[in-house]
Amino acid sequence: MRIERLGIVGSGIMGSGVAEVAAKAGVTVVLRSRKQESADAMLAALGKSLARQVERGRLESADAEAVSDRVSATADLDALADCDLVLESVVEDLDVKKQLFVDLDRVVRDGAILATNTSTLPVVELAMETQRPEQVVGIHFFNPAPAMSLVEVVRTLVSSPETVDEATAFARACGKEPVVVEDRAGFIVNALLFPYLNNAVRMLENRTASRDDIDAAMKGGCNFPMGPLALLDLVGLDTSVAILDALYVEFRDPNYAAVPLLRRMVVAGHLGRKSGRGFYDYSSK
Repeated sequence: MRIERLGIVGSGIMGSGVAEVAAKAGVTVVLRSRKQESADAMLAALGKSLARQVERGRLESADAEAVSDRVSATADLDALADCDLVLESVVEDLDVKKQLFVDLDRVVRDGAILATNTSTLPVVELAMETQRPEQVVGIHFFNPAPAMSLVEVVRTLVSSPETVDEATAFARACGKEPVVVEDRAGFIVNALLFPYLNNAVRMLENRTASRDDIDAAMKGGCNFPMGPLALLDLVGLDTSVAILDALYVEFRDPNYAAVPLLRRMVVAGHLGRKSGRGFYDYSSK
């Protein structure tokens, strides 16, 4: 089976980003959100991204129009019925995702793959909510999807080899570099990344160094494109705490226990770029 029709569930930046990547690969995409307004907003975000690429000479206007024509937006879950693959990218809440998989299993045609873009949650728990657990897999794109080359393909205990192979082939067809990983919290990247980010916050809380010097040290000393505190702001501090909590529940490693300062900032609403303030102030940007 080749993935020719992709459904994406969720109204965030990730949804429009994956839609762009897939549509550029020639896949027909249906974006679904609970409200038509948010579905249309995803379509608008895609249009803006394509327009910027045309302005910068990275994409021909005819190609941008062809990409846009392959993507539609809807609030109707039934519109995903004929998809070959449906990828959810809703809030990182296990109960919400479980209910969505029950609904998708009912709506989407037999034989289609159901996938999650979760970065941390157990994929097998979503699979077992369906009547097709062998056709459920994790396909974790990274943000921003058009720019990031990696995709983690997450294999559960019950995923069929054919499902994993098809998910891997889909990621590769989208121009990405897929890696296959077992279904353990954090997979590869977040399991390695978040202890580092968490310890950077601990270092700030302990006044080992200033915010700016911590970030400058990791950029200059390790050649990272951004420092850990700036990266936490980009990811979102609330999202980061949720990921750390999921990692801690699975592994009980103290490195995964969110630093108190991080939790207090979330309580205060200092969530990073999306709230205008995190470790840095974005209100004037």
